[in-house]
Amino acid sequence: MSTTPYPLRISDDVLVISKLRAEEEHVDQATALRQFLHIGMEEFIVQLVAAGRISIGKAVELLKTTHYDLYHIAQKHGIKLSATPEQARHSREMLKRLL
Repeated sequence: MSTTPYPLRISDDVLVISKLRAEEEHVDQATALRQFLHIGMEEFIVQLVAAGRISIGKAVELLKTTHYDLYHIAQKHGIKLSATPEQARHSREMLKRLL
């Protein structure tokens, strides 16, 4: 994984919270900030999947995780990933034809 330095203005409130997290997690403050970014990124990506904006496969690729773990990430953020009503109807019809 490559990294790129990026100039970013961070409010004092966020810095106070990241310092608290750093102390609680026994990591440096930069790591705590990266953890916050990662958590927000996970939630954003699973929201896109839930809205049908990107596929599960693309989400797995972006988050560098597995399909199985993506469902756990969604659950952690209180987001349900499931078929749309049309996809569910199509699946039922296909099952009837196969049986």
